[in-house]
Amino acid sequence: MEWRDEGIILGTRKHGETSVILEVMTRAHGRHLGLVRGGRSRRMQPVLQPGNRVDLIWRARLDEHLGMYQVEALELRAARLFDSACAVYGLQTIASHLRLLPERDPHETLFETLDLLIRHLEDASSAAELVVRFELLILDELGFGLDLSQCAATGRREDLIYVSPKSGRAVSREAGAPWADKMLALPAFLKHGSGIRGDPAAMEDAFRLTAYFFTRHVYEPRGMEPPEARAGFLAALRKHVFNADNGENAA
Repeated sequence: MEWRDEGIILGTRKHGETSVILEVMTRAHGRHLGLVRGGRSRRMQPVLQPGNRVDLIWRARLDEHLGMYQVEALELRAARLFDSACAVYGLQTIASHLRLLPERDPHETLFETLDLLIRHLEDASSAAELVVRFELLILDELGFGLDLSQCAATGRREDLIYVSPKSGRAVSREAGAPWADKMLALPAFLKHGSGIRGDPAAMEDAFRLTAYFFTRHVYEPRGMEPPEARAGFLAALRKHVFNADNGENAA
């Protein structure tokens, strides 16, 4: 078995004295692991860093085997990302979300979105919106996507300010008023075609929204805890972008 693909490195772990098991998000083969012989060498270590874009050749005797990677650098981005706490924690958070998906399950849209996101991760303001949109995309790929396009009760597309915690659908101000204390806030910037940027309060609401549905549909049913990197990412955002005096966690 053999294929060639483009990938973005998510992480590595040591294997033996000189090799590593490489985890990448590939364009056509999804999140895929493979062995890199000599991956801990001085020549390969700068290449096998999270965030780098690489060209891959994967070989194995059988498709279900771990297989071996031949890796060549296409774009070395790790050094730039390491200078930003938002970028480091952001990339770790994204990798944790991608690990919720089945290995080797192709998701080309996620690959393209990941590539775009990494190009802006060190810009804290951009990273906040991009990561929360990536979380919405992951929920959708997992089968728990939110419908923020129209009111669940009336079908109206105007004045949508809530999300139902039960259905994950948008609710208008009027329809949701009797249950306002039980509703989740719908930040205006998440509405399709809004064309606006989220302010710090809206970003807090957005991350609280995605955290709720990750916990309800993914973490609790699987007996998992939210990734620690996400808390680090939110702390970095609060330091650089959000209101630093706001001590309330979004998760």
